Amino acid sequence: MQDHITPRRVVILGGGFAGLFAARALRKSPVAVTVVDRHAHHLFQPLLYQCASGILSEGQIAQPLRAVLRRHHNVRCVLAEATDVDADARLVHARRPGGGVVQLPYDDLIVAVGMRQSYFGHDEFAAHAPGMKTLDDALDIRRRIYRAFEMAETAANDRERKRWLTFALVGGGPTGVELAGQIREIAGHTLDREFRRLDPAHARVLLFEGSDAVLGGFGPALAHRAARSLQHLGVELHLGTRVTDIDAHGLTVRDRDGRTTRFGARTVLWTAGVEAPPIAAALARATGAEQDRAGRILVEPDLTVPGRPEIRVTGDVMSLDGLPGLAEVAMQSGAYAGRSVRHAVEGRTKKPKPFKYVDLGSAAYIARGRAVVKAGPVHLTGFTGWLAWLFIHLAFLTGFRSRLGAVLGWSVAFATSSRRERACTMTDTEVPAARAVGPKTSPPS
Repeated sequence: MQDHITPRRVVILGGGFAGLFAARALRKSPVAVTVVDRHAHHLFQPLLYQCASGILSEGQIAQPLRAVLRRHHNVRCVLAEATDVDADARLVHARRPGGGVVQLPYDDLIVAVGMRQSYFGHDEFAAHAPGMKTLDDALDIRRRIYRAFEMAETAANDRERKRWLTFALVGGGPTGVELAGQIREIAGHTLDREFRRLDPAHARVLLFEGSDAVLGGFGPALAHRAARSLQHLGVELHLGTRVTDIDAHGLTVRDRDGRTTRFGARTVLWTAGVEAPPIAAALARATGAEQDRAGRILVEPDLTVPGRPEIRVTGDVMSLDGLPGLAEVAMQSGAYAGRSVRHAVEGRTKKPKPFKYVDLGSAAYIARGRAVVKAGPVHLTGFTGWLAWLFIHLAFLTGFRSRLGAVLGWSVAFATSSRRERACTMTDTEVPAARAVGPKTSPPS
């Protein structure tokens, strides 16, 4: 009865797919939900590369959490980053932007913090090869892509121009494949006839992958079709290679025979590997939970931490039966965790059934009219796969305005090859030479 008088406190760490679906599952429950997120928006990560390539704006793939959850009257949002957990006191410590600490007591804790980019022990690569996990990352990549063509137009010589027109992507998973295809479309169609001193179609796109195939998780048949589509677009595939060094002027790779090769490229993008954020290690220390090689938390079949039934881990940061880090896994696990809390509040004593993931398939967009989709025994490629890809992503976009905006953006991009979201700026450190161009002027008297 006490729960009906004093609302049960549920803290959800993360406002991604898992956190959002957990909060939605608790909408009509007599609980007080606190959603903690360091960005205060819900991001549709599967379309980050379309923001990075200029098809969609940031507002079409990211919605403020407060707006998304405005009808959930039992939910409040806190802009902060969780840093530690006191499992015995049932307390979450979080850091506010700009300083200051927030302490959040809980009766139930749902961890849905997702994963971050991993450089496999070479964090120094990040300065020259940004990953793509956040909205800031996508906007930075968009700036780098379009800046490269502008810099190539005014390059001092052919050698420097070739470096600016060479784009290297590290990682042949869905993100790497999608970005590689988009850059080739930008070079071959979007920027056609816009420059005077260069032909953007001459841009090289290099895709490096450590295994023998791109999109290896899609199976041999679809991986082969994807590779063939990429090569048809002009993407150069370098399989079985490992990156050993990256700097501002290119990267060095080693093949299986131990031979090293240097590639000049002024734009290097990192699309390989993820790892758990620091809060996962803090949770493991506080609860004694085990972590896998990527830092994910090993959970029980009901998604709880062993020995801590009040703590549930969901989405990409959970480790259970080798489930992949897909948006659909996050959605289903988040909803499951939310329902489990709701059933506990309602007094249901029956032990919940183990979490069972329903595989609805995977999809990767390669280029206009080309995509691969895997849904159980169903394999779709080419134009049919592309139509299926459109339907899947429209269905899962959050909010009517986002769906409408995506349809309009796609219609313009696919019908005319133009991209409306190309505005970008350069930082002061990127244009030091520009200040030396033109006549000097005296300061005003």
